[in-house]
Amino acid sequence: MKFTDGYWLYRKGFSALRPQDVSDVVVNEDALTVYAPTKRIATRGDALNLPQITVTFDAPMPDVIGVTIEHFQGGLDKGPRFEVKHDGAAPTFRVDEDSAHITSGGLTATINTSGDWGVDFFGDGRLLTSSTPRSVGVITDDQGRTFVHEQLSLGVGTNIYGLGERFGAFVKNGQSVDIWNEDGGTSSDLAYKNVPFFMTNDGYGVFVNHPELVSFEIGSEVVSRTQFSVEGQRLQYYIIHGPSPKDIIRRYTELTGRPSRIPAWSYGLWLSTSFTTDYDEKTVTSFIDGMEQRKLPLSVFHFDCHWMRSFHWSDFIWDPATFPDPEGMLQRLHDRGLKVCVWINPYIAQRSHLFREGADLGYLVKRPDGSVWQWDMWQAGMGLVDFTNADAVRWYQDKLRVLLDQGVDSFKTDFGERIPTDVAWHDGSDPQKMHNYYSQLYNRAVFDLLKKELGEGEAVVFARSATAGGQTMPVHWGGDCESTFAAMAESLRGGLSLAASGFSFWSHDIGGFEGTPEPEIFKRWIAFGLLSSHSRLHGSNSYRVPWLVDEESVEVLRHFTEQKMRLMPYLQMAAEEAYSQGIPLMRPMFLEFPEDPGCAPLDRQYMLGPDLLVAPVMNPGGEVSFYLPEGTWTHLQTGETLNGPRWHHKAYTVMDAAVWVREAAVIPIGTVSNRPDYDWGEDMEFHAFAAPDGFERRVRVPSPDGSSRVFTVRVQDGKVTATLL
Repeated sequence: MKFTDGYWLYRKGFSALRPQDVSDVVVNEDALTVYAPTKRIATRGDALNLPQITVTFDAPMPDVIGVTIEHFQGGLDKGPRFEVKHDGAAPTFRVDEDSAHITSGGLTATINTSGDWGVDFFGDGRLLTSSTPRSVGVITDDQGRTFVHEQLSLGVGTNIYGLGERFGAFVKNGQSVDIWNEDGGTSSDLAYKNVPFFMTNDGYGVFVNHPELVSFEIGSEVVSRTQFSVEGQRLQYYIIHGPSPKDIIRRYTELTGRPSRIPAWSYGLWLSTSFTTDYDEKTVTSFIDGMEQRKLPLSVFHFDCHWMRSFHWSDFIWDPATFPDPEGMLQRLHDRGLKVCVWINPYIAQRSHLFREGADLGYLVKRPDGSVWQWDMWQAGMGLVDFTNADAVRWYQDKLRVLLDQGVDSFKTDFGERIPTDVAWHDGSDPQKMHNYYSQLYNRAVFDLLKKELGEGEAVVFARSATAGGQTMPVHWGGDCESTFAAMAESLRGGLSLAASGFSFWSHDIGGFEGTPEPEIFKRWIAFGLLSSHSRLHGSNSYRVPWLVDEESVEVLRHFTEQKMRLMPYLQMAAEEAYSQGIPLMRPMFLEFPEDPGCAPLDRQYMLGPDLLVAPVMNPGGEVSFYLPEGTWTHLQTGETLNGPRWHHKAYTVMDAAVWVREAAVIPIGTVSNRPDYDWGEDMEFHAFAAPDGFERRVRVPSPDGSSRVFTVRVQDGKVTATLL
């Protein structure tokens, strides 16, 4: 949100209070508080009728400093609140004649206590960013609304990344971004997954600890600063020190949560009924038979919305006309080695038998007058489950538990974005804060049920909406994209921005959701989809089995699915980094190569784990330009080598892809290509790429049961040997 008219003036109707002086500094055991009047204090009388801004500094964990800016402190905080870890580590404080200091790990905030307002944040002694004399503002408009903003200086060459799943330009400099979940597809500035966190390539990140609307002006209102603001009397944010981008992600995910472990089978290929197509058990069986006959590895079958009756979403009852024997059908699918996912959402249509039940029990969100909130978008007369009510959570989980007992293994937790604000929540939560946070409660209810019923490490959802902390409940997918090359690029930008926001596992609809993809688009998207952490064939009004596109698509799908299955030992090694450190599987180039300025803006290629560089073909004809950082890179399939740092331009058939392996990488490649959940540490062999004679490295290869094996890998006379330790 912009408040100013140019650099000096405010827009009509806006006025501002700013800290001009420091009247006092108070240090207690765990915080430093600065009291800042909004004009210079020359005499005792100047303190009368004078607003004062209170700024408190604390440190929830090493290398993280929290800043809370407040005008009036008497307001009610009705929640909800993000779950933020405090590890009990005590910061250190120092107050000098002209400044006050708080230090947490290698991060120090230095506050001017004389002269102009200013705060400098230093990481290991290097200036990271600053709050300058005009940075802090308490803004009032002519409608009586109050906002608090902070502006942090942007260094020359500093890029901003993240802020959730954003489909526009990957580097956010120059953009206005509102953190407000919406169901807007992938072709606009709206997003399903909004996260009030950004990271930089300059040693720090910022997490704004507000679940409500946070408005970012990133070098847009003031081109040399990043501004963020919220409505109200209080703003809290955390500066997170790196110094490297990976360090920032580690600390941010330690602060807000690391991903839960997910089952090995989830990495295999998912096939969907699609959305509005006609299907019944015979259709489903024909798809699975067709995959089996063509030797296409399949791990999960997904039933989209119409497994339930139209106008009844959600009642969690199989449509008896199309699925008269759901238990038998699910058992037949399990007998074929498949897992089953079904579509759900948190909305209860008026025609659903659950609507009256939920309304009578008080489990649906209400308007302030006590009536049930309803509208006709999506489902006629639908209501919304109130997940702030613990009894409603158990009620909803009980309905899903029936499906688990029938044989369902996972849920696609669709929707959860269009959450109204003219409502009264059961626990009294602030409706503005609940708009984004609803997705967290919704996915938590489902994910916790899966963990309880199926066991730790077996829970996996396919979620569309999220906010900060949502990374703890994988997997997320990119939403409704078009079936075009442009939409491929949009989807990748969204996934890379989400990865830069702390999310480790991500997928997208192979071929695009809306429309029917042309054969070349479909085949190119297959390569992209199978070179992602999770891979799903899904569409809107067209089936996505490959033989309905063309016969070559069958060959392409088989090739890339088998390749992914063989890469499972490597992918699981990368997943272990996600579980322990929060480092995503699909990584923006700058995350893996922070010292290479050529990688800073790249958004049409990525690293899959630490060692595989992937550059999807996103235009007709198969040509693609890609950038290789320093070193010798080896093509995964052909063994061709190229050198970096430099750009390359190549053409690829649909049976190949631009997948390049980093110099001296050791990749465990499985000998099983028809399923993801084999014994990776046993059924694999090591490949070393551009490694010289005498090369030696220890490699830990995980197993599906959570154990691991450690090998010493050596290269001698051009041969690779591995010794189990």
